[in-house]
Amino acid sequence: MLTIICDEPGKLSAIDRPKPVRGESEVLLKLRRIGVCGTDLHIFTGNQPYLSYPRVMGHELAATVEEAPAGSRLSPGDTVSIIPYISCGRCSACLKGKTNCCRNIGVLGVHRDGGMTEYLSLPEEFVLKAEGLSLDQTAMVEFLAIGAHAITRARVQSGQKVLVVGAGPIGLSVAIFAQLDGGDVTIIDSRADRLEFASRHLGISSTVTLGDGDAEQLSAATDGDFFDVVFDATGNPKAMERGFGFVGHGGTYVLVSIVSSDISFSDPEFHKRETSLLGSRNATRADFERVMQAMRAGQVPDALITHRMALSEVPERFAGLTDPSAGVVKALVEV
Repeated sequence: MLTIICDEPGKLSAIDRPKPVRGESEVLLKLRRIGVCGTDLHIFTGNQPYLSYPRVMGHELAATVEEAPAGSRLSPGDTVSIIPYISCGRCSACLKGKTNCCRNIGVLGVHRDGGMTEYLSLPEEFVLKAEGLSLDQTAMVEFLAIGAHAITRARVQSGQKVLVVGAGPIGLSVAIFAQLDGGDVTIIDSRADRLEFASRHLGISSTVTLGDGDAEQLSAATDGDFFDVVFDATGNPKAMERGFGFVGHGGTYVLVSIVSSDISFSDPEFHKRETSLLGSRNATRADFERVMQAMRAGQVPDALITHRMALSEVPERFAGLTDPSAGVVKALVEV
């Protein structure tokens, strides 16, 4: 079967691998769509922590069932979403229901080979039936679930002033679910095209371009109070540190992005505001279910998908996705 492997930063190869044999309690899956996310781009450019090369990328996956165990809730031909965070089910985090931060987690496409291939065999518990969704929609469930999880972590309430720092796919997913929970959302980003996209397709009326005077604009938009909840989705250490200053008194700061770096902040300011600081990692089954429900209700725009390529084209075309001028929001690989 055709498989795309990242041999080292900047180098992708098309190789042939044997089709996997379904294990006991596993589902054999035919991959149909693979979403490209910031993690994949960081792997390609050599900026992803927790990774060793070579690696098969891809964890935003839509598939159809080829074979399922006897008595399974899944049937051949079913469209399915894949939870790519393979958790152990035994550690303290898993026993508390926090499988998204399992001590022994193995994320497809990061800690273990992922979905840029034709077939995978995975334990049934990580395969969700995506009834009523198209293959394209199903491929978007994972990154949207990361945004939904961050909103759940922050317990966003109706009427709260919410700032999303970074208008990439994860930031947009945070904005979508913040709005669905009644948040009054502002997005700040350095790219005018991303802000325009958020306004046009997500209905975000308040956007700020990163640069001179941006803090004054954010202050003016909140009558000097700044924000009840701030989400960082930049993956930039300096931006993450600066974001502390945008949290209002009694507010919450959620770090959705991850960097291979230390993050520092002013302790007097942190205490003065009694800031709640949260990390948000991956997503849970409940987050996946929430996203699929929102998609069935027509609450997630299909316009998030902006680019496509075939699996066989990935080695040649993937590097082009890193060019800001390409205007990529979400690229899909079709199998």
